Amino acid sequence: MKAVVVPIGSVEAVRAEFVELNVLDRARKIVVVDSLEGRIAEIPVLCDVSGFTVVKQSSPEFYRSTASLKEHLRDIVPDEIMQYVPSGWQLIGDVIITHIPAEVRNYRTEVAEKLLLMNPRCNCVVQDLGIKGPFREPEREIIIGDKTETIQKENGCLFKIDVMKLMFSKGNLAEKRRMSKLGKDDVVVDMFAGIGYFSIPLAVHGNPKKVYSIELNPVSYGYLLENIKLNHQEDVIEAINGNCKVVTPVGIADRVIMGYVGTTHEYLQQGISAIKKEGGTLHYHETTPECLVFDRPIKRIKDVAAILGRDVEIMGCYRIKKYSPGVWHVVVDAFIK
Repeated sequence: MKAVVVPIGSVEAVRAEFVELNVLDRARKIVVVDSLEGRIAEIPVLCDVSGFTVVKQSSPEFYRSTASLKEHLRDIVPDEIMQYVPSGWQLIGDVIITHIPAEVRNYRTEVAEKLLLMNPRCNCVVQDLGIKGPFREPEREIIIGDKTETIQKENGCLFKIDVMKLMFSKGNLAEKRRMSKLGKDDVVVDMFAGIGYFSIPLAVHGNPKKVYSIELNPVSYGYLLENIKLNHQEDVIEAINGNCKVVTPVGIADRVIMGYVGTTHEYLQQGISAIKKEGGTLHYHETTPECLVFDRPIKRIKDVAAILGRDVEIMGCYRIKKYSPGVWHVVVDAFIK
């Protein structure tokens, strides 16, 4: 991301010269910045230019491509299979993740090249092939590029992740933002912490006293440790590698987050037991059939609480997103006394 630095008054003349020399990077905008010498302009270039001061841009700005992927591939992919060209993809840091159907698999390199053209901040394109294993690990292939470890910026926080090894869910951003506003002066237990999806923003924005982040997957745990350091939360977050049924602390929490879906109900005893005897809040996630929203998760919380001799007050119920046809990802906030 190189740029030539020039005085404001020279921008038009220098830009015209770079167009003539074919060194102007048309994907990036000319950026005006303040310096000790006053306001100057950074003109994006593709390479070093003799006679000019060249810098590495710290905050490049890009033009957004107005053409669709199908339009970019109009003269490359035959019309009869154009319908199979991907209409969506996911950007994680500087990596593009997409699914290319078998019908256009022979054109996957061309698809990847056009995706990079449309997303100039990115430098790697990965084909998504599904999920495998007990840790729901992604099955993926690199199409273009070689650096699959990247940093995703979200809600003022940084998340390092290798997209070939782990999933990154953007679908519950609103819930992560809601959690980040809670927890002031609380002791928080984050079960199923992953790479820090809830723990990091809560620690950065919520000002908790302490966060215990529990993660079983050793790869996720490794990135959790890195993300704690990356966001400077070593004094707030304590990461624990292990099974929540075994390592969840007892009787210490003002707030417990159970942000996993699938078999979350099997860990309710540990989640409720983590809450201190004076009481605290449980954020319980579950995937629930439409006909049982929100009855099933509420009943499960109350049933386990009764076994443990605890009382329950339901504070709120939220639909996060559609998980599959007829099934919702929901969260129930309950005060456990």
